[in-house]
This record gives sequence, C-alpha cells and structure tokens, in this order.
Amino acid sequence: MRSRKIFYGLPEVDLSHLKILTDDTGILQHAKYTIPDLTHGYCTDDNARALIAVSMCYNLKGNRDIYPFIQKYLAFLNYSFDKKTKRFANFMSYDRRWVENIGSEDSHGRTLWALGVTIKNIRDESIRTMSMKLFTSALSVVSEFTSPRAWAFTVLGLWAYLEVDPKDTEKREIQRVLGEKIYGLYRNTATTDWLWCEETVTYSNGVLPHALILAGERIDDKDMYNMGIQSLKWLLKIQTAPEGHLSVIGNEGWFTRDKEKAAFGQQPVEAMCLLNACLHIYRTTKDEWWLDEANKCMAWFFGENDLGTPIYNYEDGGCRDGLDSHGVNQNQGAESTLAGLISLINIRESAGKNFK
Repeated sequence: MRSRKIFYGLPEVDLSHLKILTDDTGILQHAKYTIPDLTHGYCTDDNARALIAVSMCYNLKGNRDIYPFIQKYLAFLNYSFDKKTKRFANFMSYDRRWVENIGSEDSHGRTLWALGVTIKNIRDESIRTMSMKLFTSALSVVSEFTSPRAWAFTVLGLWAYLEVDPKDTEKREIQRVLGEKIYGLYRNTATTDWLWCEETVTYSNGVLPHALILAGERIDDKDMYNMGIQSLKWLLKIQTAPEGHLSVIGNEGWFTRDKEKAAFGQQPVEAMCLLNACLHIYRTTKDEWWLDEANKCMAWFFGENDLGTPIYNYEDGGCRDGLDSHGVNQNQGAESTLAGLISLINIRESAGKNFK
C-alpha cells in the first residue's frame, strides 16, 4: 500500500487567486503569470467550474462570505442561457459581448454539472430555486447532443441533483439513457488491452468512466458499473510512470491506439477528473486502494509528476497551467486554478479523518 503522507500537511483551501481572477462580471479565462489577462475575456466553462469550486467550498467550510461568489458565477450562467434555443453561449469578450450564439456541447454539460453540484450543496432557497429552474430548462436539449463528454458531465450533474430529489423519475430516466449511450461506445470500441470508448484518449478522460459508474449505480446495472471500474483502472495504469507517480496524457498529440502517448501538454483538469472518480468509488466502497489513487492524483499538483515540480501555488491557492516540454507553464489561468481547488476541496471532504 502506498504511503498517505500527502494527507499530513495539506494546504488549507485558499481562494485568493480565484478572487484575483474574478471581477464584477465573472471569472476571467486566462492569466499572465498571476496577473489576470483581460485579452481573452470570460467563458461559461470557467464560470461553471468556479461555481462548482465555491459551492463545494461552502459545503466544506460553511463560510457565508463565499455566497457572493456563488451568486456571481450563477448569474453569469443564467445570463449565458438562451431561453429560445435552450443553449448556453460560451465565450464573452472583456467588454461583455458574446462572441458566439451557441457554445459547445461540452460547455453545456459542464454547466449542468455545476448546477447539479450547487443544488446539492447550497440550501439557500433563492440559489437552489434558480439553479433548479435553469438546470431543468437546459437539460431538455441534451438528448440531441453527440459529445460523449457532454453526456458524461450531464450525468455528474444529474447524480448531484438526484441526491436532492431522488424521486424525479424523468431525470432518472435521462441519466439512464445517457449512461447507456456512453456504455454503447465502450461496447463498440473496448478490447482487453484497450479499455476505452474511443480510438484516441484525449481530454477530461476520467469523467467518462466516472459517469458509467454513477449511472450504473443509479440504475443497478452491474455490467455498466464494472465497465466504468475497469476503464478507470486502465486509465490510471496507463498514466502511472514506472516511478509510481501520475503521468498525465498530454495534449501535444494525445494517445491513439497502437501509438505512443504524448508526454507533455499535461493539464491539471486531467488529474482532477481522475481524482473525482476515484474519490466517489472510495466513498461508496471504502476500498482504500481508491483513496491511494486519489492521493496520487493530488500529489501530481504538489510536485510528484514527470518534472518533479509543484504546479500548485502555496502562496495564493492558484495552479499553474500545466507541464510542457520546456517546463512548467507559469501562467495561472482559471481552468487550472479551479482544477487544483476542486481537487483539494474534494479530497479534504472525502477523507477528512485522515488529515492533520
């Protein structure tokens, strides 16, 4: 069994850099080093991730000082929603102009995930009511989507929503259908040595087996659940270096069947997605192997990675943008910072008894 030394001396959750990236509109996408980069403006994707982080942080700490940030990010998501098309816009310029009418399916799914997490974690009547109405309206078009990750993010949002309203049969059925869609991709593609639902392993990978596991649990489909478990174990195996640390598939080429996996362009969001899935299994099974795997994912942020360098910033709670062939990307943008925060909050919440 691997050491759980990371549980001792974990940093406190620090929202300092998150607050630096946030203005009256929402959270900005990018940063130059630790300085917000206004050039690229905002996106719904990052405001959804920010809503997840602060909702989880409130659930962990119960600090009402976080409420204004919950309200700010939720307001951004509400503003991005078109009631006619039932779709979210994604990219907004710094002068508050939408630069597209309809965002990606993935951004839509991430927003549903964020709304579900907020519904689960926040009991304030106005916040929960608004989140539930937006969630229900935006859910109506997901059946038309073709993106597996959009399906998977939606399953995560549905799982959280159904923790609050488990008798909502309509949403339970949508979760079943989406789980079946993802499972169908696995049945078409997976083999004994390629336990994946596509020919290339690309981005936000951990969310796909995570969704299978959640949907399989909800509808009591053991085959679906077991496929999720096997696929997640395979993902962890192929992303573990000989030395034992996490070595994330990079975006400088990804990992295609029968080819070498890309070593660099390693993104924090990948470690976060793996950690989230591992911690869910640990909570439900109490199997400490999964806690150790989550520990390995968290350690990646703290320097147990291919470059042996921390990307988490202990001074402000930010997170550098990833591991590149030339070294650590020193910019602390929203996606990476939020991946670090969500991971830290989640592992504290899930295994708090192990911490000092």
